[in-house]
Amino acid sequence: MDPVEGCGSPRGRCPWARFSSWLECACVVTFDLELGQAIELVYPQDVKLTEKEKTSICYLSFPDSYSGCLGDTQFSFRLRHSVGRRGSKVREDVYNRDAPPTLQTETAHFFGYVYFRQVKDISVKRGYFQKVSFLFSCTHLFTFPHLINQVIPVFQSLVLVSRLPYTHLFHSLLQIIAPEFFEKLEPCLEAVCNGIDQWPSPVPGLTLNLPVMGVVLQVRIPSKTDKPGGSPVRQTAKENLLPAPTLLPTIHELDLFKCFQSVLVHLQMFWELMLLGEPLVIMAPSPTVSSETVLALVSSISPLKFCCDFRPYFTIHDSEFKEYTTRTQAPPNVVLGVTNPFFIKTFQNWPHVIRLGETKMAGDLPKQVKVKKLSKLKSLDTKPGIYTAFKTFLHKDKILIKRLLKGIQRKRPSEVQSAILRRHLLELTHSFIIPLERYMASLMPLQRSVTPWKTPPQVRPFSQDEFMSTLDHTGPQLTSVLKGDWIGLYRKFFRSPNFDGWYRHRHKEMTQKLESLHLEVICDADLVSWTKDKSEVEIVDLVLKLREKLVKGRRLQLKDEALDKLDSFINSTITSLPGDLQRVLSAR
Repeated sequence: MDPVEGCGSPRGRCPWARFSSWLECACVVTFDLELGQAIELVYPQDVKLTEKEKTSICYLSFPDSYSGCLGDTQFSFRLRHSVGRRGSKVREDVYNRDAPPTLQTETAHFFGYVYFRQVKDISVKRGYFQKVSFLFSCTHLFTFPHLINQVIPVFQSLVLVSRLPYTHLFHSLLQIIAPEFFEKLEPCLEAVCNGIDQWPSPVPGLTLNLPVMGVVLQVRIPSKTDKPGGSPVRQTAKENLLPAPTLLPTIHELDLFKCFQSVLVHLQMFWELMLLGEPLVIMAPSPTVSSETVLALVSSISPLKFCCDFRPYFTIHDSEFKEYTTRTQAPPNVVLGVTNPFFIKTFQNWPHVIRLGETKMAGDLPKQVKVKKLSKLKSLDTKPGIYTAFKTFLHKDKILIKRLLKGIQRKRPSEVQSAILRRHLLELTHSFIIPLERYMASLMPLQRSVTPWKTPPQVRPFSQDEFMSTLDHTGPQLTSVLKGDWIGLYRKFFRSPNFDGWYRHRHKEMTQKLESLHLEVICDADLVSWTKDKSEVEIVDLVLKLREKLVKGRRLQLKDEALDKLDSFINSTITSLPGDLQRVLSAR
């Protein structure tokens, strides 16, 4: 059964439950210089937005005045939601259990996917009017003094906000609905939201058909059991869909080559900075370049989850601005994408700053950004460059760079270049993480040590020195051709939030595996014989503990036959006890 069904509503499920499994809400907002901002329409109507969330999303939904974005622009943002806000924990746990770590739902942040349009409006004589419509939130205050007493543009944004990092899917959805939405507004928004509320919930491993505005998007939700490289969407022959589905080959992947083409020679540096969770600022000419670059960098260490904070588009109005720009302490482990030149002065104390310009061609090749000293990051007209003193632990892969540059000269399609890049980064991350996975597996107790009458054994503690001693025989040199200081890279990785996040996740998985094994041996044990010579107190204690195990077993998805056997034993044991004890246990 669909996780959202069976809630007792007229349709047999919770209203907006399927919608909320994809998006948070939808609303239309207006802004006037004299009247201020106001939300005209919200879907679902019972969604509560805090003032802090409203204000944050207002600013993040528009390019700042320095970006010069004309026409239609798409970009992404990520913001911290208010303390105390909760999603559907049951639904999220079910989804996260089978989703890859990099595609699990956000527990403390929202993603915003923006379609921004700027058009001139001669009906506005003075001041400035913005009508902002977007899925999830509200509008934003902007001032462009140079526009006063001129023909005023109307700025409109359609934004999808979700806990899911489905970048490609949501931007593809925006390209379908935004053009018609800007014409029809409320009726279109209502129809789209009701349509999304009919979608099946995202389930890892399944291929889904998602109808919207006469188009059917066919997507496959990745599963953590997928082989490296992903599984392409295949059209299902059993369904006779009209119109024919539009197949999206991915729900989350970006055009890596497009994002990295001006910094190809520095790929190794970027991969190491991301792996180590170093503080990094991307200064870009537009929110599009800013957000795509940040998201591409974060995805470069996949399948390892980036466990630091990251903001694809960050403004001076962000609620975390003071937190991230204080000079009284070291910069936090966060990747920020910005467009306002004001940040050049603000982030002069940061160890790594990348200033990107518009991509320029030097002959047939994109001009490569150069590494420069941090001391040269001074003025607003600072030239594009990578301002850092970071020295890579590993040597760059010159063969890869030559292959990609030659691909540009031969006009190799961008998607092919991106596939080459993605495969290289995936193999590099696998080479680094496989020795860690192999060592972690050695910390797991032997299965024969798990018995029904004892508490399950614990996972042995992780020893950095012991791990280092294994690298001579099982290190990354077995699968990677790159030379360099792998030992030094591991030592610094151990001090990063990415190691902490990876270790906590793997330790939790292994602990749950031990609990599952323990439950299995309990279900197979001869519990009836064990109770024959036991006192009533001991039997009651056993029943209470087995009940706890039964609940945990269902959460861990143990086989139904084993759980039914355990449930049957508990019930039969209770009926064998005196009436007063039966009543006490039945009441619990």
